[in-house]
Amino acid sequence: MSNQGILDLPGVGAATADKLIAAGYDDLMSVAVSTVGNLSDASGVSDAVARKMIQAARAALDMGFQSGTDIMKKREEIIKIKTGSESFNQMMGGGFETGAIIECFGQYGSGKTQIGHALAVNAQVEDEDAVCVYIDTENTFRPDRIIQFAKGKGLDPDKTLNNIKVARAYNSDHQTLLAEKVEDLIKEGEKVKVVIVDSLTAHFRAEFIGRGTLAERQQKLNKHMRTLSLLADKYNVCVYVTNQVMAKPDAFFGDPTEAIGGHIVGHNSTFRVYLRRGKKNTRVAKLVDSPNLPDAESVFIVKEDGLEDA
Repeated sequence: MSNQGILDLPGVGAATADKLIAAGYDDLMSVAVSTVGNLSDASGVSDAVARKMIQAARAALDMGFQSGTDIMKKREEIIKIKTGSESFNQMMGGGFETGAIIECFGQYGSGKTQIGHALAVNAQVEDEDAVCVYIDTENTFRPDRIIQFAKGKGLDPDKTLNNIKVARAYNSDHQTLLAEKVEDLIKEGEKVKVVIVDSLTAHFRAEFIGRGTLAERQQKLNKHMRTLSLLADKYNVCVYVTNQVMAKPDAFFGDPTEAIGGHIVGHNSTFRVYLRRGKKNTRVAKLVDSPNLPDAESVFIVKEDGLEDA
């Protein structure tokens, strides 16, 4: 990566530029959207110099308002990745879209991981060179399921598996770091179209126990979600995250479960889908939050070779 744009910033010499690039600040956009504290920590410059660097990067990029037409053009680049179930695709407006974070939450066995495996394979139906990054926090990735799904779609199982980059995350810091590393993969030329985090909240839930740690947990979770959001937006990637549920002790009516992570996860997700087991081995997906689609339900089944309508 050329550091020419970085070197043009005030207070940046060759040594500072190298430090910035090593920390992931290798273009003007990454500097422009950084905080003063993060930039200062990464480069070793004072807060005042970091502030000037950010202002200069923002001025160079002309970071102002875009017209609705510009946004519309950007939306034309969106790809809809199919799930395998036609009713599920319809509910999602044609499939799981790139440039967005889609969260599926539900109890164990509700089909969250199976949807992840389906997306990893089906992205390659649209584009055989599409790469999926799978951040696995609970040891749920199963290559044999990918092979079954790939055969069901008429794809070469070996090539399909090879296009899925799996990383096992051992704690929340490791998980956060892996999400940050996805950008490096893209810059190295990998055609990343899907990023899966399964599960988003398990490590955070296990490590931050008790009311006293809640603020710190939410702060770290928010930073992680911001990284994923930037990936989705900057590189037109579909980010799929799975989430666990907990019982609401004060719910007297309706379903007593809610997603972990509270408003932080809810507000950072573009689409939210609640999954539960239905009758006769079916799964029910309910779209509970979307910027442009009505609330709806879809019933599907998980078969050996993929998802399909019930």
